[in-house]
Amino acid sequence: MTTKERFKRVVEYFSEAMPSAESELNFRNPFELIVAVVLSAQCTDKRVNMTTPALFEAYPTAEAMAKATPDEVYNIIRSISYPNNKARHLVALAKELVERFGGELPTDLDALQTLPGVGRKTANVVGAVLWGREVMPVDTHVFRVAARIGLSRNARTPLATERQLEAGFPKELLPLAHHWLILHGRYVCLARKPKCDKCALTDICRHYASQHRSVPPSDKVTSRKS
Repeated sequence: MTTKERFKRVVEYFSEAMPSAESELNFRNPFELIVAVVLSAQCTDKRVNMTTPALFEAYPTAEAMAKATPDEVYNIIRSISYPNNKARHLVALAKELVERFGGELPTDLDALQTLPGVGRKTANVVGAVLWGREVMPVDTHVFRVAARIGLSRNARTPLATERQLEAGFPKELLPLAHHWLILHGRYVCLARKPKCDKCALTDICRHYASQHRSVPPSDKVTSRKS
């Protein structure tokens, strides 16, 4: 099976199994989304959703959070992973939103990445979720699932995986495909013990094949003599 055929099979399966997959983070506006995504780094969405109601009640806007101190934010998000760093980032992010962008999120993804605590993955998540940008945010779930299935090949970095996935999926499906891979990684293709018995993609999965038989012959590269 070629990589192109794998992408086709993945699209066909998830289009039927998860036609309306979406972020599991709770948010009501762009400011809440970017805050939630910053908090979600190396933390579960479930934990973030347990924490953000109190945070957004205290600081419903960038203007409100910009007036807070990192210690005040820390006291609310202390159950989140790396709360000290994230509290500092959130207050600094809010201040820059107010000072540079009038309190509103810039729609330019490069501009988003200039904000404290916002890297490429965070900016791409916001772009895909809010504005349907044709980008592929790569977190640990996407990185793992893409490699296991065989959608990415020899990709050693999130950026390399991102490039391969953006080339393989139809552009208009990228925002949706991002959620497909995340949710599959979160509930089926687990990091330590993937639930292969619950997976409908074992017939195309390179990881499954490597665990149960040799790599399918069709995956081997053949050469022609000139």
